[in-house]
Amino acid sequence: MSYVIKLKVIKQEGHCASGHKVGDEIEINYNDNSIKGKICLHALYSILPKVFAMAYGSEFPWLENADVSTHACPDYKNPVVFEVRREKIKEN
Repeated sequence: MSYVIKLKVIKQEGHCASGHKVGDEIEINYNDNSIKGKICLHALYSILPKVFAMAYGSEFPWLENADVSTHACPDYKNPVVFEVRREKIKEN
């Protein structure tokens, strides 16, 4: 099973140096090695282990929905919180 991972900014406080705002969306697809949308390298570096795990079907027991998680960027003074959602890729 293949998944595409969609990130969406759901909360942002202070001033994000990369300009992230609530509603920003990023799509990560391992099948075609693509990232659509703009994402701060610090946030990307911290979120990739979760994205990788979810892209390959991993489930975290503490989540109510195995397909939806959240992740906060590492900037504690200006936090950005992402919703991390996986969606099945329709196979032909």
